[in-house]
Amino acid sequence: MSKSNKIIIQACMCGAGTKKAQAPTVPYTPEEIARQVVEVAKAGASVAHIHVREDKEVNGEMQIGYKSMSLEKFTETVELCRKYCGEAGVDIVINLTTSGGEYEDYKRLQHLGALKPEMCSFDPNTINWANSYIFENSPRFLNLLSQEVVKQDVKPEFEVFYTGHIDSVMYYVNKWNIPQPPHIQFIMGVGGSMPGTAENLAFLVGKLPAGATWSVSGIGKAHMPMMLAGLALGCDGLRVGLEDNVVYGYENGKKIIATNVTLVERAVALAKLAGREIATAQDARDILGITRKCL
Repeated sequence: MSKSNKIIIQACMCGAGTKKAQAPTVPYTPEEIARQVVEVAKAGASVAHIHVREDKEVNGEMQIGYKSMSLEKFTETVELCRKYCGEAGVDIVINLTTSGGEYEDYKRLQHLGALKPEMCSFDPNTINWANSYIFENSPRFLNLLSQEVVKQDVKPEFEVFYTGHIDSVMYYVNKWNIPQPPHIQFIMGVGGSMPGTAENLAFLVGKLPAGATWSVSGIGKAHMPMMLAGLALGCDGLRVGLEDNVVYGYENGKKIIATNVTLVERAVALAKLAGREIATAQDARDILGITRKCL
């Protein structure tokens, strides 16, 4: 069970693949992302998980809002987030992706030292994402990432898709003396990994390392079941956002497309119904053992 009654709501703003054709409010540009970070902070999110996008020619065709690990885009986005949050008088923990797949190792690491975020994602294994492409996280890269999070004092968010990932997390934590306890983010419902069922989540929670904090997200149709199961099991956090799910619900048989704000607002409402207090950004730092970086 959770060690605190306060719960961390994390908003995952856009991910690498969600398109405006699916959800018109998915942010692509640094300006769009930063403005929405302010809005989710006002709605109750204490952590913002950020990917960046760029317009890029792919196979001879210009792709708008294509996935990116551009240091320039990360820098512009983070600087605008800090600026706009400061102007609005809101506080939020910035969590930058280290992504996976087609990027060179240095592109996946360079923004950590340059921007010094308080958190970053850490995917401890390679998987065949949705049985469609390789989400590559090689031992070579993971050793480099482990060293970098220690060097830059960045709190890793260990993304766990199935049971063996927990063992991999502790391998890198112990090998590189990553500060403990670890924070585990269960990602449930990705094709080729563990389906998003209450039974599977309960099994994973039972395998957590001693003292670990944990959060959960359900991809697509697993979104709501995993929030409810997470609350029942005493999670430390709920992860929501357009990276993971674009459907808010249905009315008269038609999809209601979500926004980052509506997903955060619903998570806040559910957590309060479950008797939980909503963590501020500083509460999140205290729960996760993060020393605030004032940049």
